[in-house]
Amino acid sequence: MTLREPNQWPDDDVILYDGVCVFCSRWIRFVAARDVERRFRFTAIQSGYGTRLAQSFGIDPDDPDTNAVIHGGEVLFKSDAALTVLGALPGWRWTRMLRALPKPLRDAVYDLIARNRYRIFGYEECFVPDAELRERVIE
Repeated sequence: MTLREPNQWPDDDVILYDGVCVFCSRWIRFVAARDVERRFRFTAIQSGYGTRLAQSFGIDPDDPDTNAVIHGGEVLFKSDAALTVLGALPGWRWTRMLRALPKPLRDAVYDLIARNRYRIFGYEECFVPDAELRERVIE
């Protein structure tokens, strides 16, 4: 699912993630460490800005089932979001070819991980970014 509404989002290359999910926080650290151009910025669904974005995207901030990324004026969800971000990172551009797989298959794998992420990886009470990452976080 993508939404294309020009100029609706004042920010671009923003990743919306579940801030209490250990897996999601590790995802953000993974992206930040490899994003040498410092292109992406991050906002937790639990932050004021993140909650507003989540609600406008149709994501329940109290029970998020997906991450999202605003990229090129589009809002992307699930596997599209993850593959778009990975495909923009040096050394990970090869993942762009995974978009050739059927979206229902990609999203089924995404949903399986998302549904079980707390059970497998646990909760994180407070994701505290280091100083460099803090500059890229939108509250």
